[in-house]
Amino acid sequence: MKKKRKHIIRQTLYRLLVFVLCIMAAVSIFYGIKGYRMYQDAISQMSIEEKVDMVRGEENYTRYSELPEFYIDAVISVEDHRFEKHPGIDPIAICRAAWTDIREGSFAEGGSTITQQLAKNLLFTQDKMIERKVAEVFAAFDLEANYSKEEIFELYANTVYFGSGYYGIYAAAAGYFMKMPSELTDYESAMLAGVPNAPSVYSPDINMEAASQRAAQVLHSMVRNKVLTQEEVEGIQRKMLK
Repeated sequence: MKKKRKHIIRQTLYRLLVFVLCIMAAVSIFYGIKGYRMYQDAISQMSIEEKVDMVRGEENYTRYSELPEFYIDAVISVEDHRFEKHPGIDPIAICRAAWTDIREGSFAEGGSTITQQLAKNLLFTQDKMIERKVAEVFAAFDLEANYSKEEIFELYANTVYFGSGYYGIYAAAAGYFMKMPSELTDYESAMLAGVPNAPSVYSPDINMEAASQRAAQVLHSMVRNKVLTQEEVEGIQRKMLK
């Protein structure tokens, strides 16, 4: 009787697992189709190439060579430290974000790469929808196939929102620090690298304390990713306090 009961339990669990996997596959296909349609609809209205040309034609467009190297390193470190290696999406980050969302019962973590964020800035709204995240993936592959990593980063820096009405690194550097992007200090670069994560929270105009805490997180990420040493971070922070 015990063997038979165990066999029934195993069979039930197996069927339940198959059912759950089938549901997951169906949901993936459903949102995959919706996301692809959203992507196609977006590029039918204006192609990625046309969007890129429009951004590059804006006044005060900042070239990659005009960006502080520290700012570039800071953004990549805190936002997408595998940026140079991935093909537009980062499966490791996606899985980590999905686990966080499931554990917390929210849709707070996105696992978006810099390329996906650029795709969102160029083509889509900021609404957190599953189909939009899928659409970002198709657009990210498109961007990676047609633009270099430097071009993608440059476009990201010119389209990302920094809070307080500032879109793009030029507007943020001028608005917050009255400087050209190339004139930013290391600490100012770290602060701006951290703002886009939550502009309404980390904008220096709104809450300098929160902005400073976020800058510290950015610097810590640079140590964690071996871009800086702890001694170098402490030196940057001492300069900021003078």
